[in-house]
Amino acid sequence: MNFSQGRRDFVKGSAIVAGANLLTDSSILRASTLSAPPARQIRVIVWDERQPQQKQVYENFLGNQIAEHLRTHPDLSVKSVALDDLDQGLSDESLGNTDVLIWWGHIRQAEVTPETGRRIVARILSGNLSLIALHSAHWSTPFVEAMNERTRQDAERAYRVPGEGKVEITYTPPKPRYQAPSYEARPTPFARVRKFPDGARKIEVRLPNCCFPAYRPDGKPSSVKVLKPDHPIARDVPSAFKVSRTEMYDEPFHVPEPDEVILEERWEPGEWFRSGMVWQLGKGRVFYFRPGHETFPVFKEPIPLRILTNAVRWLASPKSAEPTGPKGS
Repeated sequence: MNFSQGRRDFVKGSAIVAGANLLTDSSILRASTLSAPPARQIRVIVWDERQPQQKQVYENFLGNQIAEHLRTHPDLSVKSVALDDLDQGLSDESLGNTDVLIWWGHIRQAEVTPETGRRIVARILSGNLSLIALHSAHWSTPFVEAMNERTRQDAERAYRVPGEGKVEITYTPPKPRYQAPSYEARPTPFARVRKFPDGARKIEVRLPNCCFPAYRPDGKPSSVKVLKPDHPIARDVPSAFKVSRTEMYDEPFHVPEPDEVILEERWEPGEWFRSGMVWQLGKGRVFYFRPGHETFPVFKEPIPLRILTNAVRWLASPKSAEPTGPKGS
């Protein structure tokens, strides 16, 4: 959310160098190799509701399908958990041993409490965790809490300016909680500002709905364009590609303005969506990847899986400009 510019233009938005000296003595080379510490694997949790409908396409559930793919990469250590696991698979010990949390939720979003979402966000803020929210996880508790926190950060930066008088900021959640906005609704988050003669200001910030006005689960194909081909998430991804069967979501997506929009998705009737977005949240990051629906084989297609793998590697290394794995994987 860019409070200084408003939301009026959101629709427009859219090798390591080798050492110079070569060792020729094979014994020195062997000793050097043996003494080098092994690179630590990236620790990933794939969290999934595991609703029964998934088995129409994913015989062992959608989350397990993603986890099995990620396990083919030796630089990744992957754990698959579910809503019905002990502690919902989200104990402090588990989260403390995780670099990237991938989240699939849909029907049972409300069973994950805001307190759990805030625990996850606290780890993101500290730089100990990053989050990937997939498709219908736009309403998942961790993603909503992350977008709320980003909204608060944006508002604090925009309105608490030294020397500009007293400021009171209040935050109002959307009501009712799980209701899609209309096309005519003002995109959230937004702020209403009241100014007083003494220079004081009262700011009411409407928190993001984290939804959009239309969807269509008909399994029609979509066309995806890579807007940032040099981004690590887009590594080895074609500049344009098709998702063979997917659900349609249509803009405007009610979320804070992202720091980067990497992918844009369109459908033949004219709908479009910012389908790969990144937010910096404290020292961590959040990536929203839109293609999906539990009854379509999106995560059996190679390009979405490649994007997901790239995202895991990049999110695990926030200070790195490049993903850490081999090209083409």
